[in-house]
Amino acid sequence: MAPGAPSSSPSPILAVLLFSSLVLSPAQAIVVYTDREVHGAVGSRVTLHCSFWSSEWVSDDISFTWRYQPEGGRDAISIFHYAKGQPYIDEVGTFKERIQWVGDPRWKDGSIVIHNLDYSDNGTFTCDVKNPPDIVGKTSQVTLYVFEKVPTRYGVILGAVIGGVLGVVLLLLLLFYLIRYCWLRRQAALQRRLSAMEKGKLHKPGKDSSKRGRQTPVLYAMLDHSRSTKAASEKKPKGLGESRKDKK
Repeated sequence: MAPGAPSSSPSPILAVLLFSSLVLSPAQAIVVYTDREVHGAVGSRVTLHCSFWSSEWVSDDISFTWRYQPEGGRDAISIFHYAKGQPYIDEVGTFKERIQWVGDPRWKDGSIVIHNLDYSDNGTFTCDVKNPPDIVGKTSQVTLYVFEKVPTRYGVILGAVIGGVLGVVLLLLLLFYLIRYCWLRRQAALQRRLSAMEKGKLHKPGKDSSKRGRQTPVLYAMLDHSRSTKAASEKKPKGLGESRKDKK
């Protein structure tokens, strides 16, 4: 290669980045979700929920498959399949006339309903989802228990008890803060009254002294007026006596 000519081989850094993005970067697999277990009564119906998460948009080629393994059995059989926008119920097995499709792929929902439950329906149901090109991932399983009468779950009872206790505690706290607020408000009102009364007592002596100050000059004026009147009355008889003496 001549000096100064551009290199035609790719940069080693670019090659490493390309290799790491294609080989070393782990692919995000599809994730399927179902309940752990569901309970149903004989003759009733039950919904088997199935949803999924995928890094790809929902494809037109999305598919849902439900399989059933009887209680104590080893082999799982396919009982339902959804593909190309159409549900397909297998014509063999005990579920062929009792399965109803209630899912919606647009909402990533692949749920089904099983009607007219029987004791023989006890077992494990598996939901498998493929959303091309995202087709790698684990399935999810839900166990169905059929009873003559659906028992109350221990978790439900425990949750109700805990909820009731929390409700009582919150009510007591609310009552405590309400009583405390009323007490503090009353104390503040009493404090304002006491301070007003103390201010009134301080102002009263000042008012009395001012009244006395205003009354003092008035009293002195009245005394001066009475003295002058008395002096004038004393002068009048004296003058009359002198005039009578002169006439004599």
